[in-house]
Amino acid sequence: MNDNMNSDPNDIYEAVAGTAPDGEARADGDAGGDEAPFARLEAELEKLRHEVLYAQAETQNVRRRLEKEKADATAYASTGFARDILSVADNLSRALAAIPAELRDDERLKSLITGIDMTGRELESVFQRHGITKIEALGAKLDPNRHQAMMELERPDVEPGTIVQEMQGGYMIRDRLLRPALVGVAKA
Repeated sequence: MNDNMNSDPNDIYEAVAGTAPDGEARADGDAGGDEAPFARLEAELEKLRHEVLYAQAETQNVRRRLEKEKADATAYASTGFARDILSVADNLSRALAAIPAELRDDERLKSLITGIDMTGRELESVFQRHGITKIEALGAKLDPNRHQAMMELERPDVEPGTIVQEMQGGYMIRDRLLRPALVGVAKA
């Protein structure tokens, strides 16, 4: 039979620890002459320490990523709804702009016009509370990240690339584009 298969556990202990199981130094006077098992165990221990530190760092990174994703999801959750509501704001603005000056002074329509105007202001207030802001376009330089040029207009009195007409307002939600402003730009 093979000696390795019938090894005494005490022999293994002596080989690793350099002592007998009862704590006495080995009888041959060699109290660990072969340091390789210790070095191997220390290297393994150091490797495991590094793996634990790496796992802790990775866990912390995952936690930070999840917190950021949660904050982004909360901050931008209303993006789809906000895009849909922008058309309501556009129509309300068009309705106010379409009222001729002579009708604005008519006592019979004053309360209706005031109600539409107040509704528009309330909508702007709601937008503001939710981080939705209108992009200022007229007179600004064309910024492809915020504006979408729909046409070029001959305007010799204005520097080329300057926005001279706004067809549809653009909006941001916090630091993200919600809808670009549709604009006309001065031609070179």
